[in-house]
Amino acid sequence: MSPAARPPGLGPATGDFALVARIEPLLRSASLTDRVGVAHLRRGDLTVAHFGAQANTVYEIGSVTKTMTASLFADAVTAGEIDTDTTLGSVFAVTGQADAVTMEELVSHRSGLPRVTGRRRDLARAVVAALRHRNPYVADVRALLAAAGDAKLVDRGTFSYSNLGMALLGQALARRGGTEYPDLLDRRLFGRLSMSRSTTPLTARDQPPGALTGWSASGHGEEAWSMNAYAPAGGVRSTLDDMARYAAALLDGAAPGVDALEPRWDAGDGRRVGYAWFVDRIDGATVTWHNGTTGGFSSMIALDRDRAAAVVILANTVAMLDEIAIRLLLERD
Repeated sequence: MSPAARPPGLGPATGDFALVARIEPLLRSASLTDRVGVAHLRRGDLTVAHFGAQANTVYEIGSVTKTMTASLFADAVTAGEIDTDTTLGSVFAVTGQADAVTMEELVSHRSGLPRVTGRRRDLARAVVAALRHRNPYVADVRALLAAAGDAKLVDRGTFSYSNLGMALLGQALARRGGTEYPDLLDRRLFGRLSMSRSTTPLTARDQPPGALTGWSASGHGEEAWSMNAYAPAGGVRSTLDDMARYAAALLDGAAPGVDALEPRWDAGDGRRVGYAWFVDRIDGATVTWHNGTTGGFSSMIALDRDRAAAVVILANTVAMLDEIAIRLLLERD
């Protein structure tokens, strides 16, 4: 896709007629274009709507991947394979302040680590890649650990969102499991939930031919992102069908590591955080959620566990999906 190209309009709608009618005006008001998938689950009843897409259209889900890494962690804790207070330094030979950071601090964004690497050369490369509408996440595990070793912790123990921290957690889980992160995710989550079209490409070579790309908020075509060592923080590609399976399993307790959903710490502004998941009180309901953004994609998953309801929205346009998803989630019959 050429960066000079312009995005097409929102694609033709298929799926549940009532859901299409409710959601289409909201998508258009958010300037969503090209392909969008919406799944609405309530007490086991699933309805879907697609715009220019199908059930097997593959999207980048961005930081919603963090909830999957959190599931792997919670599952490993339950199985006695790792402890919440296991330190990063006990898994990797990390120097500096990050040595003593615990797995539980990583999964809850309370490690004090920066959002991404603080190494100037790495930051400069990432900025140039982003300006050229290319994938900025090319660091391998060695570079990731070097970034951790150089990092200065700030306000450790308080909430501060960190892609670096979640990437380190996922790589530590993979190291403890004697495998690579994509294989661990395939075996411990995707395989168990029959999420057969979900993948975690680490490099451009892992992308399938013709992989769907997306559009920035300003309408530029973006390269597909393969996040290499940062994959546990945002590297999964998935379909609406697979993500609906994931949401259903979270609601009925069948998902591995479902304890990740439980709110445990203050994240500011009345928000709580569990293992990656955010929890807000909105209009009298408890909403458990996570969103995601890559160069050309947006995603949102929101759960109302009390009403056994969930909404998933996937799009190949960068846009704010949170309000749309929560509005749909909290609609009353």
